[in-house]
This record gives sequence, structure tokens and C-alpha cells, in this order.
Amino acid sequence: MSAAQQEPIRILILNPNSSESMTDGMEKSISSLNLPDNIKITYYTASTSCPASINDGTDLHASATYVFEDLSSNLHLLKDQDAVLVCCYSVHRLVPGLSELAASNGFSLSVTGIFEASVLTSLSLLTGPTKKWGIVTTGKYWEEHLTLGVKKFLGQGEEGGDNAKFAGVQTTGLDAGDFHGDIPKEVIDARLAEATKKLLRAGDVECVVMGCAGMAGLEQIIRRTAIEEYGEERGKKVMVVDGVRAGVGLVAEMVKNRRMFAQ
Repeated sequence: MSAAQQEPIRILILNPNSSESMTDGMEKSISSLNLPDNIKITYYTASTSCPASINDGTDLHASATYVFEDLSSNLHLLKDQDAVLVCCYSVHRLVPGLSELAASNGFSLSVTGIFEASVLTSLSLLTGPTKKWGIVTTGKYWEEHLTLGVKKFLGQGEEGGDNAKFAGVQTTGLDAGDFHGDIPKEVIDARLAEATKKLLRAGDVECVVMGCAGMAGLEQIIRRTAIEEYGEERGKKVMVVDGVRAGVGLVAEMVKNRRMFAQ
């Protein structure tokens, strides 16, 4: 094994909202991964100046603005890392913004978001040309935002045709904070199951992405719904992608590839 492969990979898990409980949920999800000893994880939760739940474009703008200002004033928080995973399931301005901030201050930083990580992971898991992947997420705002986000990320124009592999976005009608708030568990389970059913009926769906960092730990609801909708044999083959867990693996590979290929 080369020296580069054994080097520590320091990853900042960045929660760009002010919910400590959401960060705790991410930490619990990541702790279940069998990560190599050289991967070192640090957590960041945005200050109370940021929304506790990011539910629309206004919240996204506030989140990006406040976190960017904070990290610009505290560059050591980034310089001490090799990578940052932005844990808001959206097209978040911090993804390009933090890369540019690092570059303008003379250091390199691998940055991606859980949205981008989930797209790449889902595409890599599809087993055939007719198989599809899709997203279940929170409120109505995200249907158009994420649909356009997928198109742009994959190089399609906004007015481009449908992507044959993308089954679309279905929403629960809940806010991100509701998954760690006062909404009864049975209501959350029912809303998530209904959104999952709608997605599975859009085609031969093989990957379902949990389109909210607050959904961490709710995989079994989606798995159970897939079996109910597709039958046991087919339903058990449906993969549930947690963007946070997928993102940790992807951003670690980004660091290794940067070390391998950069001059």
C-alpha cells in the first residue's frame, strides 16, 4: 500500500442548518459504517443564525450566506480538513463556494454535497438499461428544485427531455425538521411510505434516494414499502441510498484521487 493511501483523510461533515438533532442523526448513521482507521470525521453545525430546517429557496440562501461568512472568518476549520461533505439535500451554493474559497486562499479542498453523491451512487448501482432511480424528499418546493438539479448535474439543459433512468421526485409534505421534531412517528412513516409508493409506480425503480439528511435511519420504511409494492423477491432488490453515507465514501475517494492524479 502506498504512503498516499495510508495518509489520514480528514472529512468535515457540514450541517448547514442549526439543528443539533439533525447532526446527531448524521453522526449515528455514519458511525454504523465500517470506515478505515485513516478516515477522520469532524462535525459542524451551523449557528442559530441559520434556519433550523431548510425548506425553500429563502432558507437555502440564508444557510449558504451565514455558513460561508462563518467559515471565511474561521478558515482554520477548513484548512484542518481534506474534504467537506455539505449535508443538505439540495443544489447548495456551498459546494462550489467552499472549493473556491479554499483555492483563493491557497489550499485544496475536496467538496461535494449529499445530493451530488446520491446521484453518482445511484447511477453506479443500476443493473440494466431499463432500471431507474428516484428521490423521496420533504416538501413541494423540492420537486422542481431537485428535478432541475439532476438535469444540470448530468449535463442536460433545463428544457431537455426526460432522463430515461430518472424516475423523478416524490414528496412527503413534511419539513426536514419534522423528522426530528414533534410529528408523531406513525405520521412520518405513513407519509414516507406513500411518497415511496408513488415513486415505485413510475417504472422499474431499483434505487430510492432519501432526499433529506433528516431521513437518516428511516431506510426500513422504504424497504418495507418496496416489498409491499413489488413483492418480496423484487422488493428486496430495491436499494435505499442514504446521501450522507454515500457522500462519506465518495468524498474520501475524491481525496484519494486528488492525491493520485494531481501534480
